[in-house]
Amino acid sequence: MLVQFRAENHRSLRDEQVLSLVAADGLGADPRLIDVEGLSEALLPAVVIYGANASGKTNVLHALAFMHSAVRNSHRRWEPGKPPPRNPFALSEKSSEPCLYEADIVLGGVHYRYGFVLGTESIAEEWLYAWSADEKQLWFEREGQRFTFGKHLSGDNETIRGVTRDNSLFLSAAAQNNHAQISRVFMWFQSAHFELQRGWDRLRSSERILELYREEGQFELFESEEARTGRSITRLLRAADVGILNLGAIKDQRGRAELQFLHKTADQKGAWLPLEAESAGTITLLGIAAQVINVLRRGGLLCIDELEASLHPTLALELLRMFHDHTHNPRGAQLVVSTHDTNLLGDVMGEPPLRRDQIWFTEKDDSGATHLYPLTDFQPQAHENLERGYLQGRYGAIPFLGTLVAADDEL
Repeated sequence: MLVQFRAENHRSLRDEQVLSLVAADGLGADPRLIDVEGLSEALLPAVVIYGANASGKTNVLHALAFMHSAVRNSHRRWEPGKPPPRNPFALSEKSSEPCLYEADIVLGGVHYRYGFVLGTESIAEEWLYAWSADEKQLWFEREGQRFTFGKHLSGDNETIRGVTRDNSLFLSAAAQNNHAQISRVFMWFQSAHFELQRGWDRLRSSERILELYREEGQFELFESEEARTGRSITRLLRAADVGILNLGAIKDQRGRAELQFLHKTADQKGAWLPLEAESAGTITLLGIAAQVINVLRRGGLLCIDELEASLHPTLALELLRMFHDHTHNPRGAQLVVSTHDTNLLGDVMGEPPLRRDQIWFTEKDDSGATHLYPLTDFQPQAHENLERGYLQGRYGAIPFLGTLVAADDEL
């Protein structure tokens, strides 16, 4: 599970910015929190980032996605002899300075801290520490191509060091060479999912859902108790009120699986329609639903950029409830989203869906640099209307519109 993430010199994140999923003190007991072996603090199952357009919300998620991609792909896909790919802050001398990424995670009762620094030509630094029984252990440290391995890191470290290029991560090389200890950390990054692009096509949505069905061995209408995937996705579809009552996967005459959707009709009998008959919005919803069910089933991290672009506010609330409910989220999956949807701040649809420590903001300063900060910095009162306060600019992070109508001589 993710404890915190920090990044520096990535896109508009000029200075070091930290996103924490540690529950704040003083907000009382809460069944939504995740108690984690190996960590004294409880963790949040979800955080939501608000901010004006172009304030850097997406860049926070992009920095985490970049770290995820670097861990997975640097050894296999980054081209030998070339500088590592970088996304530095472009509006100052920072563009030629190193870029930093670090994540604290907890796996199997062990707290890990892994990070790296990208120079303009090669990996400048890399490190991995572990805490077991409150003892900090050095697993490895790297400066350029000089490595230091701690006594707690077993395995063929020297051999793997020999195949680690100056533009690839040791963690990535170790995982590709079946290093048992380090592969645990690699697999956490492998399990993370990022939805930073707009929309899903029919083929991707269909394949993703059918993959979940195959894991259950189900190619029938999803009425049975064993059909967890069908029930979970149907719940999301019904919350979205797109007219779909149920779905199933059937095999055609060639043995290929096809999705079918039961739509409500005036005569209450319902009508089954193929995937090709569904709207682009429903296709996107299905793709997101498949990712949600996948991460809830396995655990891990799901990041969605501009949640309101994919999901209706009612469905966004349902999504949060699923991550907050240990029945639906038994493995402690976590959700990080950016959004403009202020319904999640209020209580119009019932109890406030978010704790105060689950709400974060981004704001750009005059130099174009993003600042990421939590609502708890403002210590809002328990009775305070957060939605009104946000829209009134009490917490910053809203656009300054200025004068929208120019004088004739300015046109």
